[in-house]
Amino acid sequence: MISIQTAADGAQEVLEETVSEEKTLSIYNLILESGLSGQIIIGVLFILLIIAMYIYFERFFAIKAAAQMDKNFMNQIRDNILHGNIEAAKVLSAKNDKPVARMIEKGISRIGRPLADINTAIENAGKLEIYKLEGNVAVLATISGAAPMLGFLGTVLGMIVAIHQIANAGGQIDIKMLSGGLYAAMTTTVAGLIVGILAYMGYNHLVVRTNKIIYQMEAKSLEFLDLLNEPT
Repeated sequence: MISIQTAADGAQEVLEETVSEEKTLSIYNLILESGLSGQIIIGVLFILLIIAMYIYFERFFAIKAAAQMDKNFMNQIRDNILHGNIEAAKVLSAKNDKPVARMIEKGISRIGRPLADINTAIENAGKLEIYKLEGNVAVLATISGAAPMLGFLGTVLGMIVAIHQIANAGGQIDIKMLSGGLYAAMTTTVAGLIVGILAYMGYNHLVVRTNKIIYQMEAKSLEFLDLLNEPT
């Protein structure tokens, strides 16, 4: 009876230690347990996350500022052009300093030339503004695709380490010995998916907001061309 009680107490202590270890397991410990290859890949993924977050917020505020257009801008442009105040219309466009305003300013500077030339100038200015708005956004798309692949690379390397340890153990498999490779396999995959998902969501959000500005630019350019076609 005494030996049975002792064994039961020992099993209870092991169970308590296991529960205690499970409770103290943290992201920091997971990274430490993932081995050198896992730590390098997680470090690279962390850098990619910082880059993705910087690009997202920088582009987000730039696109938000570009979308804030004066509602009376086109009405003022119309009044100035109809009254022959071309220079006043140019000054008004320069003061707004928005993609739409810069595009309209390019069209105003071509007034007097054939309508096709004005349309071409506006289109070229619009393409340049779109290029500026989309600056570095493609990097987010690249990160969203590369991060999960880097995580998968960590998984493969971790499994290679685990298999190598099994081969060197001579058939004596120790779960604790394999934990480093298994941690690397799991943590890098999770880290890669997290970075990839965040970058993908950020990329799509910026694309949607950019498309709204593109539609706004197209609408204002058509309104400007219709203005020039109005009978005097």
